[in-house]
This record gives sequence, C-alpha cells and structure tokens, in this order.
Amino acid sequence: MKRLLNTLYITSPDRYLSLDGENVVVYEKQEEIGRVPLHNLEAIVTFGYTGASPALMAACAKRDIGISFLSRSGRFLARVSGEVRGNITLRREQYRIAWDLEKSMDISRNCIAGKVYNEKWVLERAVRDYPMRLDGEKLKRKSGFLSDSLKKIRVCKEPDVLRGLEGEAASVYFSVFDDLILQQKEDFFFRGRSKRPPTDKVNAMLSFAYTLLTGMCAGALETVGLDPYAGFFHTDRPGRISLALDMVEELRSVLADRFVLTLINKKIVKPEGFDQKENGAVIMDDDTRKLFLSQWQMKKQEIIRHPFLGEKVEWGMVPYVQALLLARYIRGDLDEYPPFFWK
Repeated sequence: MKRLLNTLYITSPDRYLSLDGENVVVYEKQEEIGRVPLHNLEAIVTFGYTGASPALMAACAKRDIGISFLSRSGRFLARVSGEVRGNITLRREQYRIAWDLEKSMDISRNCIAGKVYNEKWVLERAVRDYPMRLDGEKLKRKSGFLSDSLKKIRVCKEPDVLRGLEGEAASVYFSVFDDLILQQKEDFFFRGRSKRPPTDKVNAMLSFAYTLLTGMCAGALETVGLDPYAGFFHTDRPGRISLALDMVEELRSVLADRFVLTLINKKIVKPEGFDQKENGAVIMDDDTRKLFLSQWQMKKQEIIRHPFLGEKVEWGMVPYVQALLLARYIRGDLDEYPPFFWK
C-alpha cells in the first residue's frame, strides 16, 4: 500500500478494499492492515482480483474518486467512477496539445531527453561497476556522444530532427550493448536490434520486456484519465498506443534493458530455454517465459527513490508516477513535464 500524489496504490493482489465511515480500509486475509481517509484521495489504483466492496465503490463515485482495477502485470481492466468526471477536460487538453506543434514538442523533447540521459547513465554505471572487464575508454566515448546529443535535444524544435537525434543516440547506445553482456557470451550476443521477428536470444528478451513495459505504461495512462493512443512523439496510427510508447522511451534502458542484462549476467536464464522457428524467429520456451515473468514481478517490487518526487517507490510504480506527472502538466499544475532521469 502506497500513497503518491493523492493516489492510493494497492500493489499486492490479495488485498481487499472496504469502507468504514469516511475511510477506505485495506484488508489482507480478513485482517485490517491500513486505512486512509477518503477526503485525502483523488484516485485508487489496485492490482489483482480480490476487489472492493460495493459500498466503497459507491462512496468513491459520489466523491469523484476513481477506482482503477489492473491485473498483476499492470494491464488495465476497468475503472469505477461517478456520473461526472474531469477526464473529458483532461483529454480535450491532451488532444489540443497533440495538435499544437510547440507544446507537443515540449513533451516529446523531455521524453527523449529522459531516454538519452538514461542510456548514458547505463553506460556510465557499467564502467563504474566493471572497470576491469569493460573497455572504459570506448564506453566513455559513446557516453560523450550521448551527452552531446542531449544538448541538441534540449533545443530541438522540429519533430523530424528530434526523431533523427533519438535514432542516432539509440544506434550509438546499442553499438556497445553487446559489451555489457559479461556472461554466457557464446550463447547470448547482440549484433543489433531485430524486432519482427527477434532473431537472437537477447532480442527475444528485449522485445518481451518492452511489451510488458508498454502494457504497464498504457495501464498507468488509463488510470489517470489520459488517452494512451494519443501521443506526442509517436504519431497517431490506428491500434497503436502512441502515448504509452512515448512514456516507454524514458524507461527502456534503466528498467527493461538492465533487467535483461541481469538475467543473462547472473545466469538466471539458460541458452537451452529458447526455440528457433523456421522463419528465423527466436522465442522463449514456456518455462523460460514463466521464469522471465516471475523475475519481472520481483524486479517491479524493488524499491528506488524517485528522482523528481524524492520519495521511495517500487520500480513497478514508476510508470504510474510518470503518468500522474504528465496529467498534472497537461492540467497546468506543473510548468513542464518532468521526465524520469535515473540517478
């Protein structure tokens, strides 16, 4: 149970929510483990299937407190809300910004700055942690290039130029990604990003991690009332959750990429846990996929300090914090959208 920015998050799947007077009460195995006054809340987000009492849902609907239900993995399931919600105002402003080049670029620029900053941090952290096993000078040169890219990104005003800078930075970052694989090198190697289909074990895991992360971001945007399909950096396309993809950019390297590297370098995944199809696609077998998901759930529970809020949160909560911050910026409560700059 965690409260952030007037939103109550219930992250354990076996907890039940009920109403007692003017308080939401949290139960685990029929024992009360916490309560929060309703007047302190703007929203409740719960992961899992245990549920909430009808009385609590009615009380929250009356007070305009939305209750969002998500699966354990973060997939949005449903939201309970009252007759009148402010989401239409929020979404109208979101759509207006999406059509306003200058304002849209303000958000896009910050998202990509967060991405490149975090790619740079991943390389610098690797050099610091493994100075005797990595070519420090090589990685520092790549990090220096990303630093220069950041300066250009911060003053960029054209979407096509920003996409070019983002693509160039990603190419430089991935050019040394294979260097970060320190164990099982004969079986786990990276020769470049291959997506549809992934043609090696590393790309298979990266694609799966990105899919899970995208689902988390889409669910987070739904919980705050934003439209995950209306993006700023990623353009509209039928069926594409563009805004979720915008948010994913900031978190790819520090969450998904480092997670995959950990699975390889700690020998948690084994090379025999992958299958190759006739078309060259490499996929995880069922046991490896289950192991991957189990480790992903554990990773999401790790505690970090959010760089903007300064509060301790679980890794799995980061997309929800970023969605809240983005919604507050769109409403005009923040001067700019604060991207996730990991430290």
